[in-house]
Amino acid sequence: MLSLRKNSSGGPVGLDIDGRYLAAAQVESGRVIRGASADLPVGLVADGEVVNRDGLAEALKNFVAEAGLPKNVRLGVSNQQIVVRVVELPRIEDEKQRDAAVRFQAAEAIAMPLDEAVLDHQLAGYTDAPDGSPRMQVVLVAARRSMIEAVLEAAKAAGLKPEGIDLDAFALVRTLAAAAGDQPADTARVYCHLGGVSNLAIAVGSSCFFTRPLSAVWDDEDAAATLADEVRLSIDYYMTQAQAKPVGEVVVSGPGSADAALVEGLGVHLGLPTIVAAPLGVLDRSALPAGEDPHRLTVAAGLAIGAAA
Repeated sequence: MLSLRKNSSGGPVGLDIDGRYLAAAQVESGRVIRGASADLPVGLVADGEVVNRDGLAEALKNFVAEAGLPKNVRLGVSNQQIVVRVVELPRIEDEKQRDAAVRFQAAEAIAMPLDEAVLDHQLAGYTDAPDGSPRMQVVLVAARRSMIEAVLEAAKAAGLKPEGIDLDAFALVRTLAAAAGDQPADTARVYCHLGGVSNLAIAVGSSCFFTRPLSAVWDDEDAAATLADEVRLSIDYYMTQAQAKPVGEVVVSGPGSADAALVEGLGVHLGLPTIVAAPLGVLDRSALPAGEDPHRLTVAAGLAIGAAA
C-alpha cells in the first residue's frame, strides 16, 4: 500500500532502488545506524520502473545479504507512472469525511482510472478563500497499481518484507529540508536529486507540492543546460498551481552533486542561488562504513525516517 502517513522511525530500512545502484539506510534517533550501497546491473530498472523482476529480486537478495540488512524495508518510487496534484477543498476536520472528499476530487484531478491506481493524500496546510471561508490544501498522489505491484513482487521474491511504499521526492525533502536552512514563508525551494533517476521536488518548508522525474542525465555532455531547461519547465508548471510560491533557491543532491562544474553551471543557467546539500541533512552519519558514499543514501535515509514530509 502506498502510504504517506507517519510510521515508526526505528525499525525498517529505507531501500532506494535507483537506476544505477541500490542504497539502504536505517535511521534511529537522528542517526544513520546502518548504510550501504551497491551498483545495480544494467537492464533491471529503466526510468524508475522494474523491467526485469527476477533479475532485480536476485540483486536485492544479494545486496541485503552482503550488507547484513534487516528484511523489513520501506521502498521508494519515482517514475512517469506517478501523478502528484495539489487540490484545495473546504476545510474538513473529520478524517473519514476528508478521505471521501479527496477521493471524489481525485476522479477529476487525476488522469488515470481510479481502479488502476493506488491513491493516498497528505494534508499540506490551511488557507482562507477570498470570502474568508476556511480551506485546506491537500497533496494527492496516484500511482499506477501495476507499477507498484512490480516493485513489491521483486522485493518479496528477494525475501524482503515491504512495510510501505513512499515517493522518492517526499523522502528527499524529508532528509534535506531541515538542513537547507531557514526559508522565508513566502518562497518555495527546488530539490534536484541527481542519481540514476534524476528527481525534482518543489517544497515549501517540509511539504512537497510538486515532483517529477527528469529525463536529463546529469553526466551527459552539456548536462547543466539540459537540466536547467527541465528544472525551469517544472518551476513554470508548479507556478500555475493555486497558492504556488516563487522559488527562492535550488538545492542539489545525489552523486551528481559532487560535480562542482555541473552545479555551478546549473545555477548560472537558472539564474537562481544553487547550493549542494549535506547528503544526509542533519542526520549523524558517523556510523557509516569507511568508503560508503553518503550522496547515494539521501533518499534511502528519508524513506527510513518514514514520517510524512
